[in-house]
Amino acid sequence: MRIKLLFTIFLALIISSCTSDENEEIIIIDSYRVSGHIIDAENNPVSAVQMFYGANDYTLSDSDGNWEIPNLIGRVYITPKKTDHSFDHSQIEVFKNENNIIIVATPTEETEIITEIWEESATWLQNMQLSNGLLESSENTIFVSLYDNSLASLVFIKNGELQRAEQIFDFFNDKIETELLQGNGGFYQFRNRDGENGSRTWMGDNAWLLIALNHYHKASGNQKYDRLASELEIWLRSLQDNTGGLFGGYNENGTQIPKVTEGIITAFNAVECYDNFHKNVLSYLKEQRWDDNEKILVAWPENPAYNHALDLHSLAYVVFKDFPESVLQNADRYLNTQMASVSGEQITGYCFDEDKDVIWLEGTVQMAVAFIYANRVIEANTLLAELEKTMIASTISENSMGIPYSSNYGTSFGADLLWDHADITPAISSTTWYLFAKLTFNPLELGSNKNIPDSDKFWIQSL
Repeated sequence: MRIKLLFTIFLALIISSCTSDENEEIIIIDSYRVSGHIIDAENNPVSAVQMFYGANDYTLSDSDGNWEIPNLIGRVYITPKKTDHSFDHSQIEVFKNENNIIIVATPTEETEIITEIWEESATWLQNMQLSNGLLESSENTIFVSLYDNSLASLVFIKNGELQRAEQIFDFFNDKIETELLQGNGGFYQFRNRDGENGSRTWMGDNAWLLIALNHYHKASGNQKYDRLASELEIWLRSLQDNTGGLFGGYNENGTQIPKVTEGIITAFNAVECYDNFHKNVLSYLKEQRWDDNEKILVAWPENPAYNHALDLHSLAYVVFKDFPESVLQNADRYLNTQMASVSGEQITGYCFDEDKDVIWLEGTVQMAVAFIYANRVIEANTLLAELEKTMIASTISENSMGIPYSSNYGTSFGADLLWDHADITPAISSTTWYLFAKLTFNPLELGSNKNIPDSDKFWIQSL
């Protein structure tokens, strides 16, 4: 009787698996992959389309319009997204291996203008890339910045030009043993166009390289630079002391650079997940760098004249979930109007600090990205219109343009003077952040999904 009962149950399971209707859940244990091609109405490939397969998981279509998502399990819904484009398939359901999924993208009315700006700025970035993979920070200079190269790689990734990003990463990957792991560790902040004569290791710039690698691994679906990312994370973690804060890196003479709030925020974002490293960072920021009256992070408590910095408003808002939106309005303390050196026009934007002697164009467009993130599009567009007054044609390549580092010549953060030509030549940092804003791309959003416990969010506890 027991044998007959078991046989009946077994038979029922077989029948139910063969006759399941379309409403029943299909459970797939083995992983599978799907791939496809994105084209426009004229069969041209469409690059940089985000193919979401989870709330925050996506891959990008490359310059040929191709995309691939490996290691999927179960029923998955894939959603294509690209600013100012619509798609003939708003969502695709998959649950097994599928190749050659064709999606047709249609540009909206604003795409033509954005495409022109993107192409001219992207062309300039491409032409700035040297044979060794690196990009000089601006025209008519001789220095290469780790931070600027990290930003450029993010643009290349966003545009589906993974090979160009890889050229940058390959340079640093080849220097793991000879630079990153030597002495006090870390990659140099600046070097010459040949990649030599490096100077001091700045924590924040190394964190930006890790952020770019995180985006690359997510977009490419591979872990090509896993060791490079791992060694960078180990070095960033090594800078933390028992207060939870991180030293800013090391000077050429081996002395430690003091703790820098902006760099600490960036490192918090760059190191993935949430563990004691992140918890201790938040503890340090709460105890040492938080102004509870104004609800803002401060930069330099030992120097009251420069205790406030613009980027702590924009970066804090896009890095920390549920950060008070008032921090954006509080940045009005840096607003000023200057005559742009490149055009002679009056423009309004934000200074590095409260001396308000220049408009920091990179920092101003970072604020635009933060306003977009806050769905305050009017404020963002107002800033972008001001920035566009400073657009300047390249002197080294045709049909390309960019944005200078500052509107006019003056001081950077503190009393240090800007470099020559900072106000009259296109700069990678300002131009890349401008492109991020036009594409509504927040490069720090990927690292902000850390599921921070509410008990650790000191910025909401004090509201």
